[in-house]
Amino acid sequence: MLDDIDRRLLRHLLADPALGVSALAVRAQVTGAVAARRMDRLRAAGVLKGIHAVIDWAALGWTVEVSLRFTLDKTVANAFDEFLAAAREVPEVLDIQTFLGRVDVRLSVIARDMAHYQQIYRNRILRLPHIADIEALVEVAQIKSAGNLPL
Repeated sequence: MLDDIDRRLLRHLLADPALGVSALAVRAQVTGAVAARRMDRLRAAGVLKGIHAVIDWAALGWTVEVSLRFTLDKTVANAFDEFLAAAREVPEVLDIQTFLGRVDVRLSVIARDMAHYQQIYRNRILRLPHIADIEALVEVAQIKSAGNLPL
């Protein structure tokens, strides 16, 4: 599906997502028209879903990140849907993932500090519906984040 030009464009875009089409074309050694057409084709094919900002939450004063793993009460027919709908409403939840296995859902939650996290946990997290069990993992350090694939 991808040829060498597509891979070069994607590699350079991953390295510097802020590049415009002209700069991307120069780095990938193609014309601007070729780069624009290829980028449009990659978007249309669903390969390129968007370009996102990466925010350093700690630089903004949000210094605590907790990964919460939930097991839900599966005896309730709509447990997943109701839990996910409620979790989406918690502003401090950055990421929601569902799994097959012992853990059903993982939420990534940020807070300004541990006291703030405790407030979020008591006032928002524990009020989420259909929780059977929670495991909390507090992030100590991020060693690797979304690296580049060998394109």
